[in-house]
Parts: sequence; C-alpha cells; structure tokens
Amino acid sequence: MTEKGRHYYQYCQQILETVAEAEANLVGKEKVTGILRLGCSVLFGEMQIVPRLKAFIRRYPDIKIDLVMTDYMGDLIEEGLDLFIRVGEHQDTSLIGDRLGLTRRITVGSFSYFQQVKEPEIPDELSHHHCISYTRSSPVNEWHFQGQEGLIKVQVNGHLQTGSSVAVRAAVLSGLGIAIAPVWMFGEEIYRGDLKVILQDYQPPPFPIYAVYRRSRFYPAKIRCFIDFLREEFKLDPWVSDYGI
Repeated sequence: MTEKGRHYYQYCQQILETVAEAEANLVGKEKVTGILRLGCSVLFGEMQIVPRLKAFIRRYPDIKIDLVMTDYMGDLIEEGLDLFIRVGEHQDTSLIGDRLGLTRRITVGSFSYFQQVKEPEIPDELSHHHCISYTRSSPVNEWHFQGQEGLIKVQVNGHLQTGSSVAVRAAVLSGLGIAIAPVWMFGEEIYRGDLKVILQDYQPPPFPIYAVYRRSRFYPAKIRCFIDFLREEFKLDPWVSDYGI
C-alpha cells in the first residue's frame, strides 16, 4: 500500500467508526463501541494510564484501546490518533484541549549523588551541579522556580540532556545528577527514602494535564467516555489532581 493509500484507508476507517459510534449513542452511553486510538508520553503512560485501563475496560467492555506511547506529540491525523494525553501547556489552537488535572513538579536527586557534592540551598547553586535536562521542555537549559521573591531563572549544565522521560528517571536513580520532574515520576522512591527532594522553598511551576483531540462537529462517545473517566480518576490521585498534594 502506498503512503497516500494508507492515509485514505485511515480516513475511511475513521468515518465508518464514527457512524458506528453515532448509532451506539442512540442506544446509550453504556453501549459505546469502537477502537480508541490513544497517545501519551512513555513514562506517563506506563505509570498513570496503563494501570487505569483495566477499570476503564471493565466499565466499557466494547471499547478497544490502541495505545501509542511516545514523548513526541505529532500530528493527530497523521498518526491516526483520536486522543493524546499531554502533560504541559496546550498551545495548539487547531486542537481542543480538555484539562484533566495538574502535576506538581519537584527538584530531585539521589542520596548517592549528594554524597559526592554539597546539596544546593538556592537555585543559583545549581550552576555548580550536574543537571539532567529534558529537551522537550523549553528552554532546555534554563530552569524556572517560584520563590518568595517571584520567578527565578537559572542556567544549568550537565553531562546529559534527553528527550526521553524514561532516560531522565533512570539517570536520576543511577546518581548521575539533579532533575526537575513531575512528582509522580519519583513518588514511590521518595516515600521509600531512596531519593531526596531539594530546594523545597523554590517550586518549579506545575504542569497542567490535557486531553487533546481534533476539532469536529461530532464528538465521538469513545473520546467523551475516556476523558470523563480520566478526570474522575485524577481527582482521586493527589499526584495528578488539580487539588494538589
């Protein structure tokens, strides 16, 4: 099949599924059917989405999930996705973004790392440390904090920068350096005492969590069901709730 043929097939498949979903809506929400093509970042999917899928499928047994986990949110149509769960600001006005929750972020490092170097007491001291930068945040090597004096911007450096949230997590756990990360990325390790949260008087700005999908005159029931489900789930989880920790 040619590339154009593949795209044509995907469009036709979406049309047929939309018709089926419209018919299902006439029966009732509990009868929603279809394939939900869902995208999310790798680590967020592993830690926050996949563990919740069993409860969703139990509630909607006729919906099948086609899950794509990637740290790059491409074109939803090109990727054939119905919905993408985005951690971070939603700026694409061509797409709809429904807010689901909020993730507080922390500055964190391993105890093995702080055995080698003195723990920073103010953000400016990060310039003397190995900082692990996530390249899908902008700007990459400028970290922002909220303190009593307002917004603080710090230029950081380190041995590693990466566009992989999985790599950031592994690097921090291995003692490679300090990172700013969502609290859910290291929550269990912090509770166990394996990692240390630093600069607690200087908080990195939190990230909102959005469900992002295409603008359309018809809002498929499968998308509506999943968004409502996640919003309910996130309200009960302090790591991703708008109410915070």
